[in-house]
Amino acid sequence: MNLKTILNILSALLTILGLTMLFPAFVSWLYDESDVIFCLQSAGLAVFIGLPIWFMSRKSRKLRNRDGFIIVTFSWIITALAGALPFYISGAIPNFTDAFFEAMSGVTTTGASILGNQQTLPHLQNGIESLSHGILFWRSFLQWIGGMGIILFTIAILPLLGVGGVQLFKAEVPGPVADKLRPRVRETAKLLWIVYLGITVLEILLLGNNGMGWFDAICHSFTTMPTGGFSTKSSSIAAFNSGTIEYIIIVFMIIAGTNFSLHFRAISGNFNSHITDKEFKVYFSLIFFVTAIIFLRLALNGEISEENFRASLFQTVSLITGTGYYSADYELWPYFAQTLLLCLMFIGGMGGSTSGGMKIIRVYVLFKYMALATQRMLHAKAIIPIRIGNRFISEDVIRNTLGFFLFYISIFVFTTIALTLMNVDLESAIGAAASAIGNIGPAIADFGPTDNYALLPDFGKWLLTFCMLLGRLEIFTIIVIFSRVFWK
Repeated sequence: MNLKTILNILSALLTILGLTMLFPAFVSWLYDESDVIFCLQSAGLAVFIGLPIWFMSRKSRKLRNRDGFIIVTFSWIITALAGALPFYISGAIPNFTDAFFEAMSGVTTTGASILGNQQTLPHLQNGIESLSHGILFWRSFLQWIGGMGIILFTIAILPLLGVGGVQLFKAEVPGPVADKLRPRVRETAKLLWIVYLGITVLEILLLGNNGMGWFDAICHSFTTMPTGGFSTKSSSIAAFNSGTIEYIIIVFMIIAGTNFSLHFRAISGNFNSHITDKEFKVYFSLIFFVTAIIFLRLALNGEISEENFRASLFQTVSLITGTGYYSADYELWPYFAQTLLLCLMFIGGMGGSTSGGMKIIRVYVLFKYMALATQRMLHAKAIIPIRIGNRFISEDVIRNTLGFFLFYISIFVFTTIALTLMNVDLESAIGAAASAIGNIGPAIADFGPTDNYALLPDFGKWLLTFCMLLGRLEIFTIIVIFSRVFWK
């Protein structure tokens, strides 16, 4: 293992994160808030630790596959640790466990928060709105850089990672297959980030020109595109009480839950890239049918209205993409509607998107495999390949998908049982476990959309932060580090 190279890259990442803390410091300065000094202290601490280590380890060697797994895993842990500094040093979140939970939830784009509970954080008299603009901006910015991936971000802007970038790209990019748009990984990373940045800017302009304040527009765009869901308001998107704003966010949540490779190809002139993609068809159809079913179920309890349709569509898109915003308290809906939303937490968006969950492509492959297994019972010697559209799925991808599914469900079950051991009721435990491993944010019962995770025991918070990391790196990147073969 190339320890010197690993330290060089991780310290470079820490230094960059320290420099990005100047952004919230600038925001606090603009609003004449005292938190500017705390943001500067956090930035100084990160740079003070990272820069000397980077300087002493500059002469690095080529990366190997195992180095890539180590770097990707620890880059997220370091980002969460560094990201917790402004929360902790400023006193916005005085407990370090809570600060780390908030930061890990942010950078993994989970969106689960411990803020908003006056019983544990009495200084938040007005909920999340009591926080300074600098801290609110930092929460959103953490999600934005975590959305496309810390390592992908670093590959795009740091020539230091030009050598060995393939190993990092394979370990970082979500989905069963890493889709390279260009022969060089750095070019692919830059292209994806250009698309990501461009769509973010477009959303900022649309929200800012349709009734949302510019600060809120920036923060919510920073948390929509990574499907993160941190809001500057305690009541999330419902606080704006605007159908126009909700529809704008719905559109951009759908965009964020779509494979970014398709966006790039569409921008490059291949306008049929979306409608010819099988996974996108399933994704869009699932949103349509679940919305229709929930809307019809709500209509049985009341009048048929545009508000009910919008709420059904908003919550369906929010939970299938793992964004976690809410425009209505879906815990007040019938149990059938809540069950459908819980199922969406497991499914997630498209592979290659910023969404969480198992990803539609994996779920689709699993159903195709189930149908194939049935056919083979009737025709044992038949060679029947699995095909998605015009693309044949290799046996390696099928085995990886089955392995991922087993790991995903096993971790979900284990986490649920562990939470019940902490006196968390079963319904809340199921929701919290599904939310953490799927990077959703809000769950059901005690951790529903209008609640938070503040009263969860500290051990439960550390357990959920680990699940967030597992879900964001799609399990295998971390699990492989715990294998005996990896250390041989």
